Formats: sequence, structure tokens, C-alpha cells
Amino acid sequence: MAGIYIHIPFCKQACHYCNFHFATSLRHKNELVAALLKETELRKEYFGKEAVETIYFGGGTPSLLEIEDLRSQLEQTVTLFSVSENAEITLETNPDDITEEKLAGWKAIGINRLSIGIQSFFEEDLRWMNRAHNAQQAISNLRLATSYFDNITIDLIYGTPGLTHEKWKQNVDTAIAMGIPHLSCYALTVEPKTPLQKLVRLGKAEDVNPDAQSEQFLLLMQWAEDAGYEHYEISNFARPGFRSRHNSSYWQGKKYLGIGPSAHSYDGISRQWNIPNNNIYIESLNKGIIPFEKEILTPVQKLNEYIMTSLRTSEGLDIDKTGEKQRKEIIKKAEQYIKRGLMLQAGNRFVLTKEGKLLADGIAADLFFT
Repeated sequence: MAGIYIHIPFCKQACHYCNFHFATSLRHKNELVAALLKETELRKEYFGKEAVETIYFGGGTPSLLEIEDLRSQLEQTVTLFSVSENAEITLETNPDDITEEKLAGWKAIGINRLSIGIQSFFEEDLRWMNRAHNAQQAISNLRLATSYFDNITIDLIYGTPGLTHEKWKQNVDTAIAMGIPHLSCYALTVEPKTPLQKLVRLGKAEDVNPDAQSEQFLLLMQWAEDAGYEHYEISNFARPGFRSRHNSSYWQGKKYLGIGPSAHSYDGISRQWNIPNNNIYIESLNKGIIPFEKEILTPVQKLNEYIMTSLRTSEGLDIDKTGEKQRKEIIKKAEQYIKRGLMLQAGNRFVLTKEGKLLADGIAADLFFT
């Protein structure tokens, strides 16, 4: 089974923390939509006859596209690929884009899952992040979305300056009380070349506090567990039956195709990524050329990626999926983390504890091979 990601590189405005590829001008929207359709056609043999079980419209803000633009892309995808009848089809949207007309339209064309960028239910936090929506829209339009869609995930950000533990609990409690079945929660990161990094460097914004972030992550894990959510991946929590099938495919090493500027693809052997430039992307597709770079993965690279992604999941790292030599070395290196209470061994699997999840990247890096 495989997945298709379609990158829509447009946003109303730039959030201070965001380092994804997007443009705030919709001037070339029609040309971009045409280029996406052209790339989809050129990529139709990427999976061979393998079935596609997930389609994900990400960005950027895909909900800025017209319903007909989304319909055309979906119809093209279903026509050219072997898409499963029960495929998960996700659309990312922001609260300020949600209306009854759009919700009905999205559902009518086949969207069956929404990913809504809430980030916070507090006005002051949204202003600090430079989000396009306000707190009232976060509540009212999320509630409206639940009347049309059962399968909804929302994004929340913790560890921002000024976010107390009490406010963080209110954010999580609000989502739980509204019956949202999936939560994606991320610690604020000051990414390079973002407005936030510049503001921090100039002393106009407070830097993140790693200790506060760790505390809020530990609190989040307990609150989600108490509410019946599975903590199935470092940043993701789901009620039973509502895991993200698309994102899970990344962590499970399944094949995926990325359509659009900056989108990444993986076919089990190589990884490739499209150029993160809308104009060059459009010009190239007008000539029938997909502007991308490609890397053939070595066995060591594939093993290290498996270590990194598997340790992020509740299933953990299965050492039977490694070679005998690697298996022995992983067991040896894992001993120290087991003794420190950061990792558990369950048969052939190594799983991070709650405290271990705070150090997931470092532990994974320590288990890497060279």
C-alpha cells in the first residue's frame, strides 16, 4: 500500500514559526493547479500497480483552493492511480477558511478527513504566532466542522513563551471536550530563516524554554492517556480507530509520492524532492519536466531511517528487521537506556518510555550505524 501527498504552496499570511514552503500571493494559483495536474500525469507509473490507500492535501493551506480545483486534482489522481475504495483522503485547513458551504463541498468531492491548524484557543497566543484566525473562529468553526466530519485531527503547539501549564491544559481539555478524535501536538521550534528566529535574535521575542517544553510534553502524555487516547507516535494521539493512516505510512517505511513544489517522494530504494520554487516548478511542468533531485539510499541510510522512525512509534524498534551484526550492537547500546528508565524491551522490540520520548532524537542518533 502507498500514499500520495499533494503540496499546495499558498497561505494567507506567514506564521512566525513556519519554515514550510509557501507563498502569500495567489497570483499564480491557476498555473500552479495546472502544473500539479501535469505532474500527477507524469508520475502515474511511480507505484506500478500498487494500491494507493491515502491521499493527503497539505501545505501551505490547501483549503485556499476552490472546490473545483480540489475536485480536478482528486479525479485526476483516482483516474491515474489504483486508489483503494476506502482510501483516507485528508485536507489541511485553517479555522478561518471553514464555512458550511466549503465543508459540504469538501465532503461531496470525497474528502473524508480534516486536519485543522488550531495551534491554540487563546487570542494572545494566536496573535504572537501571527495566525490568520482568532480564538472565536477556533472554537466556532471547529465545532461546525464536527457536524460534517467525524474524522478530524487538530494541531496544537506547546512550549511557547507565555503558555503556562494551566493554559496548556485548557487547550488540551477544550479539544477533548469537543470530541476531537486525533491530536497532533508539537513543541515550538525556532527554525532557521523564519521570522521567529529573527525576532529572537533581535531580542524582540522570547526564546523557548526547553525545561518548560519537557514538562508540558509529560503533562500532555498523561492527560491524553487519561482521556483514552493512544500515544502512537511522538507527536500524535488518537482515539481507537482514528490513527492517521497517511502519516503512519511514513513511519512504517511505506512508499509515497509527493506532488507539488518542495514535495518529497520515496519508492523503497530512492528518495527525491521537488524544487521549492513555485515559478520554476510551473515553468518546468509547462515543458513536461519535473524539477527534482534524487538520492539512492544506501543500506545503512535505510537502517538508520528505520531506527529513527520506529523509535517514534508505540510499536517501537523491531530488531528482527535488522541484520545479526546490527541486532547485537543495538541490544548492547540499548542497555544503558533501559537501565536509565528511558527504554523498555518487549521481546524483540525496544520501546521508549515517557521520559525516553523526551530524548527520542538523541537516543535514535546513538543507535545509528556509520
